[in-house]
Amino acid sequence: MPRLILFNKPYGVITQFTDARSPTVRPTLSDFIDVPRVYPAGRLDLDSEGLVVLTDDGRMQARIADPKFKMPKTYLVQVEGDPQQAAMDRLRRGVRLKDGMTLPAEAERIAAPSLWPRDPPVRFRKTVPDCWVRLTIREGRNRQVRRMTAAIGHPTLRLVRWSIGDWTIEGVRPGECREIPL
Repeated sequence: MPRLILFNKPYGVITQFTDARSPTVRPTLSDFIDVPRVYPAGRLDLDSEGLVVLTDDGRMQARIADPKFKMPKTYLVQVEGDPQQAAMDRLRRGVRLKDGMTLPAEAERIAAPSLWPRDPPVRFRKTVPDCWVRLTIREGRNRQVRRMTAAIGHPTLRLVRWSIGDWTIEGVRPGECREIPL
């Protein structure tokens, strides 16, 4: 029977079990997950937080990670500034990036979510407003969400992947994982 684990990745953790490229010791999945033969289905950047799905089933891993399956991934994104309707519409239509147009995204402004504090905290500036956006994409380009918000003139300050498909990190604290029965 395949195993499926939901992990709430803290800021600054590498989405690998080892970090052979760094001369300094950075936290990896092995610092949090002691389950043999499971592997992450996709990655989450060092400076992003939230849901990482791990499995020991190669087919399931491919269905989750491979963009051809278009599994929705939802992010809670704190952006700099106050995106107006035109900027949000650009996200909904797709944004031109250096590597081409993105697929249309689901995008809506949301109230500041009740999340755990980030360590280190997000830089606060009195003179620059910020707001939160819920963004759902169906591809997985490198740093795609950050590049999309920058392209509409609202750089990402904090990025939390909340869900992949029907799986969510609701109730899973940062650095903890939950095995899901299949």
